Amino acid sequence: MDYSKPSRPEPRYVSDAVTVAAKILVVGHFAVGKTTFIGSLSEIAPLRTEERMTQAAAHVDDLRGAPDKVTTTVALDFGRLTLSDDVVLYLFGTPGQQRFIQLWEDMARGALGALILVDPVRLAESFPVIELVEKYGLEYSIAVNSFTPDERYDEAEIREALDLLPDTPVSYCDARSRESSGQALITLVRHLLTRTA
Repeated sequence: MDYSKPSRPEPRYVSDAVTVAAKILVVGHFAVGKTTFIGSLSEIAPLRTEERMTQAAAHVDDLRGAPDKVTTTVALDFGRLTLSDDVVLYLFGTPGQQRFIQLWEDMARGALGALILVDPVRLAESFPVIELVEKYGLEYSIAVNSFTPDERYDEAEIREALDLLPDTPVSYCDARSRESSGQALITLVRHLLTRTA
């Protein structure tokens, strides 16, 4: 999937001025766009652990919502985003399939919060993800990732369908767009700041 690349040169190392580093999880069900989201935001070449999908997983991975998908994350995605001279975010993307759930506990350790990507036409697949994030006690926000940005799903309907608390932020994004993904991440960071203030 094509996505916008950062326009500035890729810094290889974190600046010595950085004094605050925060770990953010980017989670969601299978084929919701986590790898694409991290790739669109990361200022470094993102680490991806994607492998080609095989016939062995055909009975396990439901491709109805993503018939053109040929690879899947098997461990994690990783990216980095410097917010200011002294603050950097580390983005960790989790695999979406249930068979990789054992990885979640380790990845959730030390995370400041989670951005949960949801596909508006497959909302039911988001319930196990939300339950896991809540199980690990992480603050979170929802980002509705639409691959058809001109279609806007009503926020009240999304909230009702996902049974969200009134103070859970909901944003909309196209994971292929750096600007759009950035706005979704800003929504989460603002929410986390209100929780830690």
